[in-house]
Amino acid sequence: MRTGSRCCSEGHVRWTNHQPFGVGRIRSLFLYPFSFDEFLSACNENLLLKAKKEASADNPLQDAIHQKLLSCLRKFLVLGGMPEVVANYVQGHNLMECQRILDDLIISLKADFAKYRKRVPLLRLSEVFDSVVQQVGNKFKFSGVVSESNHKQIKEALDLLIMAALVIPVTHTSANGIPLGAESDLKKRKMLVFDTGVFQRLSGLNIQEILFEENFNPVNKGNIAELFVGLELLKSSSCYHHQDLFYWHREALNSNAEIDYIIQKDHEIIPVEVKSGTKGSMQSLFLFLKEKRRPYGIRFSLENFSSYGQIRSYPLYFVREIFRTPDLVS
Repeated sequence: MRTGSRCCSEGHVRWTNHQPFGVGRIRSLFLYPFSFDEFLSACNENLLLKAKKEASADNPLQDAIHQKLLSCLRKFLVLGGMPEVVANYVQGHNLMECQRILDDLIISLKADFAKYRKRVPLLRLSEVFDSVVQQVGNKFKFSGVVSESNHKQIKEALDLLIMAALVIPVTHTSANGIPLGAESDLKKRKMLVFDTGVFQRLSGLNIQEILFEENFNPVNKGNIAELFVGLELLKSSSCYHHQDLFYWHREALNSNAEIDYIIQKDHEIIPVEVKSGTKGSMQSLFLFLKEKRRPYGIRFSLENFSSYGQIRSYPLYFVREIFRTPDLVS
């Protein structure tokens, strides 16, 4: 599976691995599974989508609408955004049938690893991919891969999965200035799986708990909330360029702090923290704001719109809207 789709324009041709490749004739489009907005649209929840887009901190949603959006979000976390899964759900609203489709997709996906066996052994690719699933939301540890392969071999398999867009890296940045990538550390990375539906099937998560629990804990539920926000950040970016994701982590004696995502909006660096419930400490956010002298931070959670000093709290389903909001500070 590739998320880069290409179309032609004028230009020359060069050869790659003995195959013709059009230089200047190719345009890359970076495509992903359906976003939450696209899922709502596919489900014909257009009024709900309109209400979400028009909401803001000054114009919060009524609680009934907020709860309805959270219910849709839980379904989306379970289903993911693969087109066949979404289409099947829209037609029959059968979650168990959608789970079977996801299982078939995963079988096909892993069978597809055989295409790369000349570069990386099939078993090693599968082992590394499974390890990424287990480590989502945490710094990726090569030692966590259950394999007899060495560091270099595991890295080769991981790089191939990243190139295939099955795995998406989130790279550490010092976040002292723009661009964020100027102070990134490729040795410190978290890894995301490309779709929440695929992730929950591979993780063996209890979909009943995700659907019906008021607070789904990010640790017990495999950090699915953090995964969702990272994927929504990617889907909110332009399809014409590759978007990198960043996080921040400070490892110090008696002062360990981590910010799930660091984003750039206009000329501002904004720390983003994800909470899967309605409560949670924000010490890392406040520490980052003080240390980096930033005016505000963002928290995504199940809570409706609110604020805590310098922290603006938004519902989990509101990720795409933060890039449409002219001034988050007001």
